[in-house]
Amino acid sequence: MNINPAIFREYDIRGIAETELTPPVVHKIGQAYGAFVLGKGVNKVLIGGDVRLSTPVIREGLIRGLTSAGLDIVDIGTVTSPMFYFGLHHLDLDGGIMITGSHNPGEYNGMKMACGKSTIYGADIQQIKKIIQEDNIPESRREGTVGRTDIAEAYLDMLSSKIRLGPRRLKVVADAGNGAASLYIEKFLKFLGCEVIPLFCEPDGKFPNHHPDPVKRENLTFLVEEVKKQQADVGVAYDGDADRIGVVDDTGEVIWGDKLMVLYWREILQKNPGQQAIIEVKCSQALVDEIERLGGTPYFYKTGHSLIKAKMKELNALFTGEMSGHMFFADEYYGFDDAFYATGRLLRILSLSDAKLSGLLSDLPQYHSTAETRIDCPDAVKFGIIDKIREQALKDYDAVTIDGVRIIYPDGWGLVRASNTQPVLVARCEARTPEGLSFITADLKKRILRVGLQDFNWEY
Repeated sequence: MNINPAIFREYDIRGIAETELTPPVVHKIGQAYGAFVLGKGVNKVLIGGDVRLSTPVIREGLIRGLTSAGLDIVDIGTVTSPMFYFGLHHLDLDGGIMITGSHNPGEYNGMKMACGKSTIYGADIQQIKKIIQEDNIPESRREGTVGRTDIAEAYLDMLSSKIRLGPRRLKVVADAGNGAASLYIEKFLKFLGCEVIPLFCEPDGKFPNHHPDPVKRENLTFLVEEVKKQQADVGVAYDGDADRIGVVDDTGEVIWGDKLMVLYWREILQKNPGQQAIIEVKCSQALVDEIERLGGTPYFYKTGHSLIKAKMKELNALFTGEMSGHMFFADEYYGFDDAFYATGRLLRILSLSDAKLSGLLSDLPQYHSTAETRIDCPDAVKFGIIDKIREQALKDYDAVTIDGVRIIYPDGWGLVRASNTQPVLVARCEARTPEGLSFITADLKKRILRVGLQDFNWEY
């Protein structure tokens, strides 16, 4: 069987559903994952899936592979990824697979795999690939069973028990992007007592209105317009499996993940002074400065939900997040990335304040920056290209090199790193002045083109 090894990525499996995640391939992945977790004493696992058109076929092939390996299955149906993570705790299971393409284009799908209560990554995913390549799948003595249960009510009850809003009633525009959030977000926000204006809250795996990726400004156009039209307090958007949040303030301005984290850190560090604060390398210097002002200790780290969750456990960290909208709360929550819970925490902050959301961040210094800019680069060469750029950059500047290279310029910084989920490089720049940003974008672009990549335009 021909399986593309590139689908086994740093912290999940991801590929084109029709050609790379075919029923025979996912059947084999199920068998290999089964062998992996059975070797760790796990014999019963969870299965969930998003609303993509390819998910039912993948679910069927995956379950056949898992049960043929001897695993018993609890299928929780169509859910968000955070609901799947919650299910591991709620049903006390030590493994499972969430079928989701997350924010990737519609032709993609994938699998987030858990062993214990956390998703696996790195060497563990490569071990599953190795089991397949070596055809090292032991013959099972029994066929596993398949049971089904619905955890939606338990999940929403848990969320509403953890979030209590203040006296101010909020008007919220919620853009589910026709993804998995469509099934649950209105009910959750109404539980909290909000006035809800739903936007694209009908599940549709064709994503007919816009792609569910809140990192891209063009996907937030409808949300911005609706917030202004409705004079809402806030707009929230979700990616395909609702583990990432996008936010628009009362004026229609997009609040990217690093600025959103400022609000969370102000609440958390006030209650827990002196905490170590993990900062993803793509984040603004404004976040670094604010954490230091609040008495926290910045700690730069890699992009990637599984990597960050593991580092949080290692450091016993209470919170962190990513530019992409993944937010990880461990102070009052489980530590996994849940965009519904992140929404609740934001609404709690807002409901306890007399200020508008735009006003809560008005004291932050205004840095000038690009958006995350994706540059096509084949998976087979992207990490080697980053090595070349890093080597040359360190001859001229200091840099943070934990993930790609974040070059420290006199007036700001420029980052380029290899994506772990797509065949692209991801670049972003920031400076104190427009002139500084022009210099940094020009210099970093020159370094990227020097290693042979095609020309590109910065996104803003």
